[in-house]
Amino acid sequence: MTGERILFVTGRFAEEPLRKVVSQLAMQTGIIADVAVTKISVAALLHVDWLVGQLQIDEPVDRVILPGWCQGELAKLESRFGVSFELGPKDLFDLPGHFGSEQKEPVDLSQYSIEILAEINHAPRMTDEEIVALAEHYRSSGADLIDLGCIPGESWSRAGEVTKQLVDRGFRVSIDSFDRDEVEAAVGAGAELVLSCNQSNIDWAAQLDAELVAIPEAPFSLESLELTVQKLTECGARFRIDPILEPIGFGFAASLGRYFEARKRWPDFDIMMGIGNLTELTEVDSAGMNFLLAGICEELGIRSVLTTEVINWARSSVREFDLARRLTRHSVQNRALPKHVDSKLVALRDSKLREQGEAALDTLAGQITDPNYRIFAERGNIHVMNRDGYWRGTDPFELFQRVRENAEKPLSEGHTFYLGYEVCKAATALRLGKHYVQDEELDWGFLSDDRESQASGRHSTEY
Repeated sequence: MTGERILFVTGRFAEEPLRKVVSQLAMQTGIIADVAVTKISVAALLHVDWLVGQLQIDEPVDRVILPGWCQGELAKLESRFGVSFELGPKDLFDLPGHFGSEQKEPVDLSQYSIEILAEINHAPRMTDEEIVALAEHYRSSGADLIDLGCIPGESWSRAGEVTKQLVDRGFRVSIDSFDRDEVEAAVGAGAELVLSCNQSNIDWAAQLDAELVAIPEAPFSLESLELTVQKLTECGARFRIDPILEPIGFGFAASLGRYFEARKRWPDFDIMMGIGNLTELTEVDSAGMNFLLAGICEELGIRSVLTTEVINWARSSVREFDLARRLTRHSVQNRALPKHVDSKLVALRDSKLREQGEAALDTLAGQITDPNYRIFAERGNIHVMNRDGYWRGTDPFELFQRVRENAEKPLSEGHTFYLGYEVCKAATALRLGKHYVQDEELDWGFLSDDRESQASGRHSTEY
């Protein structure tokens, strides 16, 4: 790359910031960087067909980099100029990463070691259609087994029938019950795991053709778990153990310690953790808790978790843990911090913010000669500018009123809606500490979809 001559194409409004970025990039990488400024103001509106007749390349170059938003077939430009063309990032400030100065090899996050059991709570109260739909949702979110949660004190006559329906649809199923009729029916229909087994049901549970989850008589009693483990071992039963995670305020720290003790006491046994006891019973966003619990499980060799999505703040827990188990696996295997690897679990805020800076915004505002509005959100303010003025503030309503009063022509309904939507989005970004880009959706991590905005305008720093 050293000594390579590269031409960066941009529009008039992004010329100054682009020159600063490529100047620093040249010092870091040793490339020889040239900038070609087209007649168009916002480079994000560039099209190959227009560039074929308008672009000028006065000096020999090794390749040409266009803004990532540029539309059309690059082969037309390569045929016209006899040099390689490529699309760069959509934001000019991402150019250093495009050249590898901030970019690492893609990390393989396909591997994980923790199995997810997703519980359908109170399954007997649901219709078959509701059960299947929720099972499909869990599977698409990353669940490995669907756990049918039964109701203590009742006996579900259709446990076997519903289990068979799920098994026939390709689901792996577990049954969460101490009722013998429910459990035996489910196992007979293909359930491979039974939650749970202790001294109260061990006599018949140990005879089942399924794996069991051994639990203590009371969460604080590893000694009672020891008795169950001994008897299941003598019977030749298949089982994993769960020392029981307790909610915060009810012995959480002590119960967490029992998982460490269980791993020491049974170094070769499979262990499960019911993480829903924490995510469902703690009124905070669940993603951070799921990641922390995944880290604990990965380091302790806990190979399965039980979770659910009943409470609204934990409505995406299965997907969150699926992402977390992959990232923690990578971290532990490679002794690498789980940082700057994958940001899908950063939903409320953003991993990093980019700002134009006061001087750049003032310069841009002085150059605009058209009525199109440019909107920015940084340094605690929403910034709106066009040829009629430059307005900034924190109150979207007050700011919009000032914009409307200074508009040369009355705003149309469509333009009013567009500005209101964008200013609201900018205000949300400021409040949460997110990066705002005009005409692009805010980044909500794994909650965001991949659809790009259909709006015709583009952010003026998209070079």
